[in-house]
Amino acid sequence: MPSRSPITTHVLDTARGRPCAGLAVVLEFRRLAGWSTLASGTTDADGRVEGLLPPHRALEPGSYRLTFDTAPLGGFWPEVAVAFTVTEPSQHHHVPLLLSPFGYSTYRGS
Repeated sequence: MPSRSPITTHVLDTARGRPCAGLAVVLEFRRLAGWSTLASGTTDADGRVEGLLPPHRALEPGSYRLTFDTAPLGGFWPEVAVAFTVTEPSQHHHVPLLLSPFGYSTYRGS
């Protein structure tokens, strides 16, 4: 299995039935002073951001946030922020985002 970032994401446009390519994504970690940016990227043609962090990077337990710049899609949501907790830093964390013009959902992927 190829090495990958310990945190990945995938964005799908459920109204059009296709991946969301070209969306900016920011990954942050919550510290005592607030959110600290760890990485940023752009979704590829398949709607994925695989390389946010270097492979084998050790994660810290704590709160992380992915913020997606959804304004270019022209829907109700100019951005979507998904915060999640890492309790087992050695595991891979895949956080997909399913978008439609007036709603979105997310889940812990594999």
